[in-house]
Amino acid sequence: MLKIIIQNLFHKEIKSPFGDRKVIDLIHENRIDWMHACGKKGRCTTCKIIVLEGMTNLSPLTEREEFFKGIGRLASHERLSCQAILMEGEIHVRVADENKFPHMDYSE
Repeated sequence: MLKIIIQNLFHKEIKSPFGDRKVIDLIHENRIDWMHACGKKGRCTTCKIIVLEGMTNLSPLTEREEFFKGIGRLASHERLSCQAILMEGEIHVRVADENKFPHMDYSE
């Protein structure tokens, strides 16, 4: 069972019985609006997640994530939700402040 807990969305829990799924797909399948300006292609950082717990449950960094990390647009505790695959277990994440939608309510 995969599980994502989005801390600053009122600790929203997303569960899936299927493994090896992209984080953004799990989020969208649960009808949660999540920014992805480039259409989930790994060309921007608008779908960034801040990983608080469970980084080891995600796939290794992709080439695109390494690129953004190299130019300072991804920190060591951040991943692109369109690139990161939740392989097992659970992760605790936050929506980055710069990627919050104005039409949604967030908790802290």
